[in-house]
Amino acid sequence: MKIAWFMIWIGAVLLNPVTAEFNVICEDTAKNYTSVPPGLKQNVTILRLSNNKITLNTNDTEYLHMFINLTELYLNANVITALHNNSFCNLSKLTHLDVSNNSISVIEPATFIGLNKLAKLYLQHNKISQLDSDTFVSLKSLTVLNLENNLLGYLDAKVFNLTKIYLTKNPWNCSCSLLSLQNWLNISNVTMENENTTMCEHPDTLKKYSIKTAPIQTLNCDARGDSISTAKPPFSLINTRSTSISTLRTSANNNSPPLGKSWIFLVGVFVVVLCTSLLILGAVKCPAWYRYLMSYNHRRLEEHGPDMFEEDFATDMNTFPQIPYTNEGDSMVVFEQTHTFVPDEDGFIEDKYIDAHGLTEEI
Repeated sequence: MKIAWFMIWIGAVLLNPVTAEFNVICEDTAKNYTSVPPGLKQNVTILRLSNNKITLNTNDTEYLHMFINLTELYLNANVITALHNNSFCNLSKLTHLDVSNNSISVIEPATFIGLNKLAKLYLQHNKISQLDSDTFVSLKSLTVLNLENNLLGYLDAKVFNLTKIYLTKNPWNCSCSLLSLQNWLNISNVTMENENTTMCEHPDTLKKYSIKTAPIQTLNCDARGDSISTAKPPFSLINTRSTSISTLRTSANNNSPPLGKSWIFLVGVFVVVLCTSLLILGAVKCPAWYRYLMSYNHRRLEEHGPDMFEEDFATDMNTFPQIPYTNEGDSMVVFEQTHTFVPDEDGFIEDKYIDAHGLTEEI
């Protein structure tokens, strides 16, 4: 009997060489490898590298590209933190990929390019908080997707042939950002495993609801299920931003100005601009004003010719009151009393020439 089974197996191998390669298994688990070990057989089909310290850096991915016959790859329980674009692009025969129980927080959009036959993808027990909407588009044959125990608050899934998905133990935010996932779960034929335990984490009013049946308010959501823009915020900001957006929308509906102190800022700017303008104006005009004041205080007296003086004197004489004529002596007295040009003097003219002649006559 054993000989018969052996002959059947030999015939199968000879008729289908792929079957022979399918049984090439490499088991290198729990050996503290920090990278994919060298010296592996090129025809290996099942590679198990679980429970090591592999980071899956650039050298590791380039080395994995050599194993074009791989159908199953197990990298679970390592120290991988990121999956980069084209990490598995040469593994066109891969059907099972397990990268669970790592510390993966980043999955680039083109990570799974080239995996046309991938049917099962295990990403549970990582730190994934955001996935691009096109991450799984290239996986046309994917039927099982496990995303349990991550940090996902929303998910825009576009996997059309998926039949089974695991989403429990994630902090789901049952708001506008989750509408896409909820609609897809209800319309498609996919089965969400552990549906009764896949609950909303936010808001508090929906914590008892499954993400598939939660009554998400759609009044403040646009056609694509976004609250304010098509870009998805990180999960840590979802609750804060959704609360702020709801507050702003409520204020707008009530025809009241949005919260804030922008008017105080505008008044402050106006005051600063006004003061600055006055200072600049003062700095520009101050020298001109100073010269004007100085020229006004030290203006030179106008000089008049002798003719003008005589005219002025005649005018002054005409203004004097008319005194009736008496005699020469009286008129001279009046003239002397009226035109005393030096009020500070005592009226006597001191002249040595007159004094000398007068003294001679007296002698």
